[in-house]
Amino acid sequence: MSRYLPPLFTALRQSLREGYSWPHLRGDLAAGVTVGIIAIPLAMALAIAVGVAPQHGLYTVLLAAPLIALTGGSRFNISGPTAAFVVILLPITQQYGLGGLLLCTLMAGLILIAMGLARLGRLIQFIPYPVTLGFTAGIGIVIATLQIKDLLGLTLPHTPQHYLEQLQLLALSLPSAHLGDILVAIASLAVLLVWPRYVSKVPGHLVALALGALLGLGLEVLDVPVATLGERFSYTLDGVSHPGIPPLLPSFAWPWQLPGPDGQPIRLTFELIRQLLAPAFAIAMLGAIESLLCAVVADGMAGTRHDPNAELLGQGLGNLVAPLFGGITATAAIARSAANVRAGAQSPIAAIVHAGVVLLAMLLLAPLFSYLPMAALAALLLMVAWNMSEAPHVAHTLRIAPRNDVLVLLTCLVLTVLFDMVLAVGVGLLLAAGLFIKRMSDLTDTEPLPHHFHEALRELPEGVLAYAIRGPLFFGAAEKALSVLRRFNPEVKVVIVEMSAVPLLDMTALAALENLLHDYGRQGVGLVLVGTTPRVRLKLRRAGVHRESGRLAYVKTLEQARHKAANWLEPADQLNSEAIQAR
Repeated sequence: MSRYLPPLFTALRQSLREGYSWPHLRGDLAAGVTVGIIAIPLAMALAIAVGVAPQHGLYTVLLAAPLIALTGGSRFNISGPTAAFVVILLPITQQYGLGGLLLCTLMAGLILIAMGLARLGRLIQFIPYPVTLGFTAGIGIVIATLQIKDLLGLTLPHTPQHYLEQLQLLALSLPSAHLGDILVAIASLAVLLVWPRYVSKVPGHLVALALGALLGLGLEVLDVPVATLGERFSYTLDGVSHPGIPPLLPSFAWPWQLPGPDGQPIRLTFELIRQLLAPAFAIAMLGAIESLLCAVVADGMAGTRHDPNAELLGQGLGNLVAPLFGGITATAAIARSAANVRAGAQSPIAAIVHAGVVLLAMLLLAPLFSYLPMAALAALLLMVAWNMSEAPHVAHTLRIAPRNDVLVLLTCLVLTVLFDMVLAVGVGLLLAAGLFIKRMSDLTDTEPLPHHFHEALRELPEGVLAYAIRGPLFFGAAEKALSVLRRFNPEVKVVIVEMSAVPLLDMTALAALENLLHDYGRQGVGLVLVGTTPRVRLKLRRAGVHRESGRLAYVKTLEQARHKAANWLEPADQLNSEAIQAR
């Protein structure tokens, strides 16, 4: 018996096995530089969106991205902070602080590793598309709402946790809007919308941020204030406070040594772990869904195949190690991974190069980042939210999808916006499963077979009825289908049931069939099952439903069923005739 080996370094080994040469390395270098430039502002903006300092987003790219790429199962996935996690991570940061967020990420990494070792990568395929589309659209709406504050330069007295309260507070805070932030936001959004249509080789968000920074400096000269990253965030080095982010490598620290919401280190207790277990599981599930969907998209673009279990294992290792050095939750990003493929990536080496680009930028350009306007970063996240929501696709789906799928989609979207993604996915899965069971049960029916259905039915003896069951016999349909077989007059002595269209039956159906046989036995009625598949017959025999003369028989054709019914009726007919003669 061979031992099961964890699927580590799968994508890297596959790339090297197929041959790795200088042209492949050149493609990886070009792709890594391209995606690294894209990742720098996104990593900082997404870290700010989840309530932590921007350098923690960069730390995530530095540590999680190369580790996941090396140990995972997808050649092209680029991992790092993603917009999908904002709705989960922000409440954790608000309630438990940076230490709680990193501890929760570490726990999610352990869950992902367990999922990968248990080979659960394929289970993600069973999440219905309306559920995925609904909660991603809801996340897009929430992220867009969170950006209104910085887009308009609003001053909020506090940060509400519920969506409706956020809308109400934003509306009440509109008089505090600042002209400088609004102008920077409009200019940045205009570039983000127009630039990609005419210049595709240079990322539009870099131009938008550069223009936003220059415009912000110009407005400051005119005494029009603009909020910048350096004003919002700072760090202390050798006892001196500096604006922006530190141009330093991250240092090791246990998450529980980092500050909580009160600024003091959190204490590692069983109660804290218990409280963080549910959000950690939500992070792990969303990370698995996002990463595997991203791998599927990348495979479709490049014509390759990924290993889902290896990818889960890689994602788990990345999220286990990154929090120990200040990195927040990481998962594969579809936009960055698609850009990676389009830029000519050949292997996971591109993700390592992309992390190297981020490292150089952090060490060499950190002072310049402090001039980035918060409104420009908010405009960037607003575009990310729009792309993530897939609003045109959602509208198209609402027009063409079946009503049940529309109900699931809207339910997930509304619950994600008004409550949270965990509840939305749970309710969406239950609703989708219930509606699927209802549809499947509607496909299962039992009908009397007319005499013209088959030649054998034209010569059925008196006291014999023929039925056909079509569809799976499971807990949602078994009782309804088998109850039809109880509705006949007392003169019937044999019931023939054609079951060639029954692909499966579960324990509920077995129990219902046993009850039916018991009732038939008391009434002196025999049952002939026709055309049962080997799988169905095996289940019946394992359940103790065996052949018994005059009570139960398995036959292959309706012709054989007619002969079997006639043979069972002959002894009864003889007894009746003898009784008549005796009189």
